Amino acid sequence: MAIGLDGYTAAGVIHGAIAAQGRLIDVLEGGPAVPLESGRLVRLDGSAPQDVGGYALSMDDLCVAVAAPDTSVPGHMAWHGLELSAGPWRVQGEMPTMPGFDPGRALARPTGTFVLLRDVRIGLPDRTDAQDFHPYAWINRYVVERVEADLELTVFFPGAATELKAAGSA
Repeated sequence: MAIGLDGYTAAGVIHGAIAAQGRLIDVLEGGPAVPLESGRLVRLDGSAPQDVGGYALSMDDLCVAVAAPDTSVPGHMAWHGLELSAGPWRVQGEMPTMPGFDPGRALARPTGTFVLLRDVRIGLPDRTDAQDFHPYAWINRYVVERVEADLELTVFFPGAATELKAAGSA
């Protein structure tokens, strides 16, 4: 059985099936690439879509992976609105933290490549009229170039330029 993948890459949007079983996040965190059993890449440059079956998608090329709507989320989380730039994509959503989380004093550091977001809007910076909405998505924290949020998230997105905004501001 295959796992469905809808992902946003530097080249475009990929719709495919991963030759694996289990949960999407386990496959994404399991190695440097995921084997696509079948799929189609819709390119940003407007050229013809490309079949990508039998292709190994590098995690370095995957900016965002859409999570299943029934993705389990830890309870009692505080959700923080943020806006990210990842590759060519502008991503808006909410990231969970434990209540009272203080990034400057936290002993626990994030692990893995992907961070869960909810209420996610993904689009191109120059196309604010055309955004995709997904209940949940996994953002590749190592390809994020810019973060705007109401708390310091440098530890979650190493190398990204950060901008703090007032809590509750749009």
